[in-house]
Amino acid sequence: MRRFGESVKIAFQALVANKLRAFLTMLGIIIGVGSVVAMMSIGYGAQESVLQSVQDIGSNLIIIVPGNQEEQGRGPEAMMGEDESRESLKISDAEDIEENAKLVEGAAPVILSSSVISYLNNSTRSSVYASSEKAETIYNFEIEEGEFFTESEVKNSANVAAIGHTVIDKLFGKIDPLGKVIKIDGKNFTVKGIIEAKGPDQFGNDQDNSVAIPITTAQNKLYGIDYINMIIAQGISKDTIDDATDEIRQILRRSHNLRPDEKNDFTVQSQEQLLDILGNITNIFTVVISGIAGIALLVGGIGIMNIMLVSVTERTREIGIRKAVGAKNKDILFQFLIESVVLSITGGILGIVFAVIVSIFLNNFTILTTEISAFPIILALTFSTIVGLFFGIYPAMRAARLNPIEALRYE
Repeated sequence: MRRFGESVKIAFQALVANKLRAFLTMLGIIIGVGSVVAMMSIGYGAQESVLQSVQDIGSNLIIIVPGNQEEQGRGPEAMMGEDESRESLKISDAEDIEENAKLVEGAAPVILSSSVISYLNNSTRSSVYASSEKAETIYNFEIEEGEFFTESEVKNSANVAAIGHTVIDKLFGKIDPLGKVIKIDGKNFTVKGIIEAKGPDQFGNDQDNSVAIPITTAQNKLYGIDYINMIIAQGISKDTIDDATDEIRQILRRSHNLRPDEKNDFTVQSQEQLLDILGNITNIFTVVISGIAGIALLVGGIGIMNIMLVSVTERTREIGIRKAVGAKNKDILFQFLIESVVLSITGGILGIVFAVIVSIFLNNFTILTTEISAFPIILALTFSTIVGLFFGIYPAMRAARLNPIEALRYE
């Protein structure tokens, strides 16, 4: 143990004696470790942001969209099938689910669009969420002031709306919007409620730049369509969510009169399935980018090997003296191997510091959310240590095999 401590001490003395050279040698390790830890922290942060954003919409959700998503991207026939089935969902489908699904608390039909919203001389483009009165709870529209539209207003296609804070800021400023008449694509709507602020999502999209209106009003007075974009259903429990999705599939197959050999003209996915898909995407992104960043570690390892070979040449006479006073080959081997590992580990620690600084910068000055955990730090340090050992073996063996007589003669 004493010999190990002395070897580490000598290794650090060599680093201090050649500061610039040591730093340039460690630069590849610093960049490699820093990049790997930073990219994995971005990946973890993205996963947490996606999870939080999906959970903010509501809990135990099941999303039904038109078209068979499994067929998308399989050629002209699949694209044609998608075009034919994109209008396959109706308001009546949401009503069927709500009436017949025993494992579902409620179902809201949804039409998503972007429209020009104006008040007097001010106008802005906002996201329009057209749905039923159940969207207030299912889609998690918390009303800060006023109230959400009612079932009666949905049935009568009433021209009423609930608006977000960004719309208020752009159209009204400090004026109270409740009771005021706004125009959505030129049609008059009375502001009935103010939606509680949610802030931007993980992609930087402004969730408060939104307007909610009755879905029947959107169909009959704005867009002139009889289909919907999706249905959002809410399961009674997280434990029965898979059974609820199967129940919804059976109900929609019956209502769409699909034969046993026909494929669904809709797709049903639970909130958990969506999170799994998004999680897999971010995992693939993290692994690929981290793998590319890991190449810098290999480059840094080559740099360590190069500088250790130079060190062996420079210290040939020192090696000869040490052997002359009794040092064995394994002592020389161990010494140079320790120096290589100290270089790589020191570079790894500096790389982690670099990653933390990058993470803090991204959290404070960009829309990205990062989360540094112990796993990428341990992984990066372990890999950098292995790099130091692997690329330090050859120079250490070369130093250990030097003939002491020839080494003493070296000038």
